[in-house]
Amino acid sequence: MDLPLIWAGVIATAVLLYVMLDGFDLGVGILFPFARSPGERDVMMNTIAPVWDGNETWLVLGGGGLLAAFPLAYSILMPALYLPVLLMLAGLILRGVAFEFRFRARKRGRKFWTQMFAGGSILTAAAQGLILGGFIQGVTVENEQFAGGPFDWFTPYTLLVSAGIVAGYALLGATWLMLKTKDNLHGDARRWTLISAACTAGLLAAVSLATLFVHPRIALRWGFDLTQGFGVDWSVLGPLLPVPLLGLAGLILLVGSARRSSHVRPFVGTILVFLSGYMGLAASFMPYIVPYAVDFRQAAGPDNALGLMLVGTLTIVPAILAYTAWVYWVFRGKIDEDAGYHH
Repeated sequence: MDLPLIWAGVIATAVLLYVMLDGFDLGVGILFPFARSPGERDVMMNTIAPVWDGNETWLVLGGGGLLAAFPLAYSILMPALYLPVLLMLAGLILRGVAFEFRFRARKRGRKFWTQMFAGGSILTAAAQGLILGGFIQGVTVENEQFAGGPFDWFTPYTLLVSAGIVAGYALLGATWLMLKTKDNLHGDARRWTLISAACTAGLLAAVSLATLFVHPRIALRWGFDLTQGFGVDWSVLGPLLPVPLLGLAGLILLVGSARRSSHVRPFVGTILVFLSGYMGLAASFMPYIVPYAVDFRQAAGPDNALGLMLVGTLTIVPAILAYTAWVYWVFRGKIDEDAGYHH
């Protein structure tokens, strides 16, 4: 078995599941300041209460898997991205504490924890955007060690990516609320969906264009030769066109169905947009796990360790998937103001 390739697939899948699942509950937090009343915020929180902490399981699997399966990549990427990673962890802790304390606080404390939940969600999303942007623009590596500065990740490009992630998570949150709520809140979620879809589409287009200029390898991977006046090699671009077309189809589906006040289709369309973006990243970087210096085979641990961990993973991951599916099934349906997870 090609164990490094299998583990690259496991980690990539875990990160994708984290982005799509934890993305919508981060998005609900980002939208918190726009709710009309505390009652609406209660409903918003109750839509994610049964699943939000379980969604973060995939982040643990992705990060832990990177350390265990690709220790060289972990030893390079962590020093390069320490500060945004710490910001992300701070945001996750803050929103986790605020989530539990808000339901038990009195009036003044409730307002404070409402603000902290929104702030923690925005901080987490923004930090993840900085991490992604720093990853895309590349890491300085010498002798298989990080050789850059502590703020290499902080550039106009990473700020653009960060804004795109915040908008994208807000879109996920808005379409999740369309799926789980009704009446006035469903109408508000429809409006938030259309606004965040426009923001996400604009920022995604800007990030996609800027990414071509971040590193020449990415442009060449997509068939663009920037030394020849933005010439296009259609033999390279052609096979990759289904990836952006999938995102365009998802955008059309979510906007069209949101305008008709649909319940399920806007969320499905948003998932397609995120899936397209993730596939685009995979097409841009493969086989690098530390752009653009170390590929996943160079970074992999010994085969005996990878094989032993794979046995444990094949035992645990199906159980996690089954439990997750069961929780989503049990708590399916719409959420009312007078009934919820914390009542």
